[in-house]
Amino acid sequence: MNLVFDFGAVLFTWKPAELMAHSFPQQAGDADAAAHLAHAVFGHPDWHSFDRGTLAMDALVRRTAERLGLDIHVLGELVAHIGERLVPMAGTLALLQQLHRLRSQHPHLRLYYLSNMPGSYARVLEQRHAFLTWFDGGIFSGDVLHTKPDPAIYQLLQARHALEPVQTVFIDDLKANVQAARALGWHGIHFESPRQLQAELAAFGFCVNN
Repeated sequence: MNLVFDFGAVLFTWKPAELMAHSFPQQAGDADAAAHLAHAVFGHPDWHSFDRGTLAMDALVRRTAERLGLDIHVLGELVAHIGERLVPMAGTLALLQQLHRLRSQHPHLRLYYLSNMPGSYARVLEQRHAFLTWFDGGIFSGDVLHTKPDPAIYQLLQARHALEPVQTVFIDDLKANVQAARALGWHGIHFESPRQLQAELAAFGFCVNN
């Protein structure tokens, strides 16, 4: 069985509204304003292009600052260091560690990742977190010029590692990404919490505790 993990908001914390509130307190003075600004920054096609590796960081910062009237220096500092602010989620990391240990009991268990992430952030995670070596492989969107939910990025992971769709379970916090995996014949788990993930993994025969 192949378990494929998303990273942001599944294995690493991703709280865009909090980032906006911290960096732009005037424009994001309350929860609603922070959420709105976060969507305007991270939900825009420019950010998706940055994730995909087709828009450079400096161009992203310049265009976003101009579009939203944000201080370009503050925004540039924020964007440059997001990779360092991605902190492992303790509950999911504990589950991943147990899955890693279960390999002795489940010799056909393989762990992979599929993450929308610019290459610069991906390199930070690779340097900082030794547990990424527990994975048998994976893809960062910024390295392959494709992002979820584009079927091409799933198919690329599938081809690289000879994954059988019916033996592959994809875990992501965004329903659209899970639905894209299911459309290719994969199983899908819409991540909501480590406890919920633990329960759904049990249905596939993996009894782990967080």
